[in-house]
Amino acid sequence: MNGAVRVSGEVLRYLAEQARREPGIECCGLLAGSGGVISVALPARNALASSTAYEIAPKELFRLFRRIRELGLDHLGIYHSHPATDNAPSPTDIERAFYPEAVYFIVSPRLEVPRPVRAFTIRNGAARELTIVED
Repeated sequence: MNGAVRVSGEVLRYLAEQARREPGIECCGLLAGSGGVISVALPARNALASSTAYEIAPKELFRLFRRIRELGLDHLGIYHSHPATDNAPSPTDIERAFYPEAVYFIVSPRLEVPRPVRAFTIRNGAARELTIVED
C-alpha cells in the first residue's frame, strides 16, 4: 500500500448513505474487491447497537467472508461510522484493529464534515491516514 486506496464511487456513496440512515448507532461492514480496488460493501449488523462502538457477531462475520469468497473477491477493508465524534480512529478502534492488511474506513453521518469518509491503515498500535482515490 503506497499511501492511497482505490474505491469505487458507488461504494463511497453507499458508506455515507448508510451512516446517515443509522445516525444513532455505528454502522459497520466489510469491503471487498479485486486488483486492489474496493468495489463491494457488505453491510453487517452492529451486534452492540451502540453509538460509540461496533462489533460484527462471529457467525455474521464468517457469513460475510464466505460471501466474499463466493464472489471471487478479496477482503480489502472494514468500515464503521462515528455518529457523534471525529471520523478518525479512536483508541478502541486502534486496539481492536485485528486485520493489519485491511484498510479501515471511518464514516461520519454529519453533513458539515469536510471529509465524511476517511481511510486508515492501523498496524502495531499506530494509525496512518490514506488518500482515497475514487475509481
